[in-house]
Amino acid sequence: MALKALFLNCTLKKSPATSNTGAFIKNAEKFFHELNVNTEVVRVVDYDVKFGNTSDEGQGDAWPTVLQKVKAADMLIIATPIWRGDRSAVAKLVAERFDGIMEEANDENGQFPTYNKVAGVMVDGNEDGAKKAISSITFDLSEHGFSIPVNGFTYYVGKAGPGPSYIEAEGDKHEFTNNMILLMVHNMVHLAKALKENPYPTQVNKLEEKAKKMSE
Repeated sequence: MALKALFLNCTLKKSPATSNTGAFIKNAEKFFHELNVNTEVVRVVDYDVKFGNTSDEGQGDAWPTVLQKVKAADMLIIATPIWRGDRSAVAKLVAERFDGIMEEANDENGQFPTYNKVAGVMVDGNEDGAKKAISSITFDLSEHGFSIPVNGFTYYVGKAGPGPSYIEAEGDKHEFTNNMILLMVHNMVHLAKALKENPYPTQVNKLEEKAKKMSE
């Protein structure tokens, strides 16, 4: 069963600047490859993604290109550095743009195109804020139709206060972070395979109608 994982690198740095988040992603890619999963990385700031909450904000908007890659993948990983104790502005922009997916429901059952796709989260930084960022991102992903497996996240955070980031601090040798990467990858792949074989039967349209009647 061929699977594909797409990483959205939400660094604030455009290519070819060095990205600690990019290095973190490369570490995770190795473990996906061990499980015969193809991977692709999109550095979001290299695309002209407009602000908004639809799937296409008009002329010059590059989000539709990114979104097509999401739709073609079985798994999505949002990877973000920590800024001001939270996810990056780019990661927030991505979450806002995913709101548009709710207008693309399947006519047959009302499911979003993201149903039966699995998602995970990676956060890195040299200050506190990882768990806050993970909580916000996983909530958004779930609301946008993605399935989150158990332990579907990993993070690296340095010592309190300004200090070395993932690359300089050799975060790739941090046992807790590596253990969480392994758990995230293996559980994401397991869930993706399960959903391939047994997709959600949820009739979203019918349940919405039932909710309306219950609320009369």
